[in-house]
Amino acid sequence: MKIVIDRAESRGFAHHGWLKTYHTFSFADYYNPERIGFGMLRVLNDDTVAPMEGFGMHQHKNMEVISIPLKGYLRHGDSIKNSEVITPGDIQVMSAGTGIFHSEYNDSPDETLEFLQIWVFPREENTHPHYKSYNIRPALQQNQLLLIISPDGDAPASILQDAWLSLGKLNADTRQEYILHSAETGVYIFVIEGDIIVENTPLHHRDGAGFSHTSSITIQTKKDSYILLMEVPMK
Repeated sequence: MKIVIDRAESRGFAHHGWLKTYHTFSFADYYNPERIGFGMLRVLNDDTVAPMEGFGMHQHKNMEVISIPLKGYLRHGDSIKNSEVITPGDIQVMSAGTGIFHSEYNDSPDETLEFLQIWVFPREENTHPHYKSYNIRPALQQNQLLLIISPDGDAPASILQDAWLSLGKLNADTRQEYILHSAETGVYIFVIEGDIIVENTPLHHRDGAGFSHTSSITIQTKKDSYILLMEVPMK
């Protein structure tokens, strides 16, 4: 088994006044040649946006972009005529393909917005752009890992890559085994909240770690925890 550990305090950070953003992997002005990504997982940004501020219209091409709100109201707009507000319990998935312009704003006049932005390389380039949001609240159950994204239709959402993303809210002193879907994939765990141990590796609030060259991992919680798992091809 190969393990890569990315501690919360080692992430890139930028403060733009309206935006506080942490970069697990190299992004924008943060560059670390040893932190370019994890397999096909290219970006994991942890963003806090001031009230009524946000990212204006900008373009993406040939990238699968996933947004997971953690707090507040995320207002999305794009060049293929989608416009909506999502909140924690929703996720949004965008296949940029040949090109899409989008904006992401805090829709609240007084609350901050917190959300995770994830980029995954697609298996095929220059596809037709696509956007959709999903309400995952009915499927979320305590002490279970909920598969939220898959390539084959057995999750609420899908992306154009052989990738599986799961969320789990786990009580303290619980144990979960995660079995990888392929010998060609690895799984990256991001601790949204809490403290866990994965294969004898302690991980805390906003820590991340990647596990590859293994068929399974075991997760043990030290306190109530909220975790994100991203299983992606390693090449």
